[in-house]
Amino acid sequence: MEKSKVYFTNLRATAKLNLLQKLERLVKQAGIEQIDFKGKFAAIKIHFGEPGNLAYLRPNYAKVIADLIKDLGGKVFLTDCNTLYVGRRKDALEHLDAAYENGYNPFSTGCQIIIGDGLKGTDEAYVPVPGGEYIKEAKIGRAVMDADIVISLTHFKGHELTGFGGALKNIGMGCGSRAGKMEMHSDGKPAVRSKACVGCGACARNCAHKAITVADGKAAIDHRQCVGCGRCIGACHFNAIVAAWDESNDVLNKKIAEYTWAVLNGRPHFHISMVIDVAPFCDCHAENDLPIIPDIGMFASFDPVALDMACADMANQAPVIAGSYLAEQLKNKNSNAAGDDHFHAAHPETNWLVCVDYAEKIGLGRKAYELIEV
Repeated sequence: MEKSKVYFTNLRATAKLNLLQKLERLVKQAGIEQIDFKGKFAAIKIHFGEPGNLAYLRPNYAKVIADLIKDLGGKVFLTDCNTLYVGRRKDALEHLDAAYENGYNPFSTGCQIIIGDGLKGTDEAYVPVPGGEYIKEAKIGRAVMDADIVISLTHFKGHELTGFGGALKNIGMGCGSRAGKMEMHSDGKPAVRSKACVGCGACARNCAHKAITVADGKAAIDHRQCVGCGRCIGACHFNAIVAAWDESNDVLNKKIAEYTWAVLNGRPHFHISMVIDVAPFCDCHAENDLPIIPDIGMFASFDPVALDMACADMANQAPVIAGSYLAEQLKNKNSNAAGDDHFHAAHPETNWLVCVDYAEKIGLGRKAYELIEV
């Protein structure tokens, strides 16, 4: 079977070729101009970053892609869907405020911003997933499904429930409406390690569903209320909340793959991933930790599966940054960083390969890739 092509460029720059110019050169070499954009709506799926988090992608990168699509005759917009958890992106008004605060606006990006699932996260399209093992009908933000073409622009980083957040997660989880996100998260519910809990209440304050209470100095999670969004895991400063030790995270990863299939099936798509500022946790947090590895570069491909695989492979070959969350995890486990899976080492309860394997199984792409340096 022919390998998928993944294009890569490093982050070295010169007076004659800066990083934005390298990004444009990369996506052109990867074939984005093969897509017929003329007169068509193109959605750039991106994460605008939770205010307080500084690891999100700079809007300058989005402008490169938006300008190129406009030059090719497309009608382009940036999009993301609302969140489940308490934060600054839980409805369209706050979401737009957060995006503007982080530098995303029509002047900095050259295009409009549309919140994909509307004002309250209820503007959704129901997309059949024939033969889906977990999802029969995905709930996708309507604006995403109204687009003719989907472009993903992903900040590749760690994630406490899926191992890492790459193109598949950016599309699958990110394009789900609020109900869609609840459907994907419902099998991944965290638990409290009572011995480590100090009863500070940070987890309860960050729970949008009133699933966490604190009594007698200890937190408790009501799984009947919990939707498994994982926000409490990042909110806890004492590692007292962990994902369940069962197959729930694997189910979450498979649901993400099925949602990605629902978003991409039947229309042109293209994918870009930036392996920079690789924090251990998602950009949904209102803070970002020290990166776990050095910056690596920019990747592009028509195949989101091969893209995630290439990013993971190069990230796992990179050295661990001293003093990072990953370094602490490895030290606590007396593990040797050489040859380790950095994302599993950072979040031992996760297995990111489940998502990639399953995505290949359902026809989203191929894990086997040819890396072409530009």
